[in-house]
Amino acid sequence: MHSMKKEDDFKRIQDTGVVAVIRASDPSELVEVISAIERGGVKAIEITMTVPGALDVMKEVRNKLGDKVLIGAGTIIDAITARLSILAGADFIVSPVFKQEIMTVCKQYSKICIPGAFTPTEILAAWEAGADAVKVFPATKLGPEFFKDMAGPFPQIRLTPTGGINLENIGAYIKAGACFVGAGTSLTDRKMIEGRKWDELSDHAARFIQEVKKARA
Repeated sequence: MHSMKKEDDFKRIQDTGVVAVIRASDPSELVEVISAIERGGVKAIEITMTVPGALDVMKEVRNKLGDKVLIGAGTIIDAITARLSILAGADFIVSPVFKQEIMTVCKQYSKICIPGAFTPTEILAAWEAGADAVKVFPATKLGPEFFKDMAGPFPQIRLTPTGGINLENIGAYIKAGACFVGAGTSLTDRKMIEGRKWDELSDHAARFIQEVKKARA
């Protein structure tokens, strides 16, 4: 049964095409931020471990939003933090690097694992170890062309870019073969959050989803 949920969860991330990466230093309004983004159609939220009290935030988001969102734990660099995140309600685990111990924990709990890689060798190693998708990080310098190039030798590997993704280039990454993208500060607009403009933030999130749909059409 668990693996079915995992498959369904991954399909949800892939279908919407956007993971919102939350790196806020002030966790107090994160539930409102995440609610607004979810209303805009972004259903996968990655809460990075750099957020103060990240595990508590995950639990709070789960309590308030239930199954409306998939919760990811980001910036995971060891097995203990991966396990604590899963116990706090994480549906998927994202790492900036590829470490076998993290993959092992995800396998034990049947959770989605998205390790980070940068070179073709790292990408293949992560995929062979059982990654559900491989996060290309930082994608900023590589650009969409890199994804097109990787599709040549690795058509089967699901790749996702994080770093420098915005409304202007998200479509290009999807067209180049990215299965979904990770969007950080370009999506969680600081001015909107500081001004508590939640409807504006929802509309802004919806534009990211629209760009993915356009690119896939």
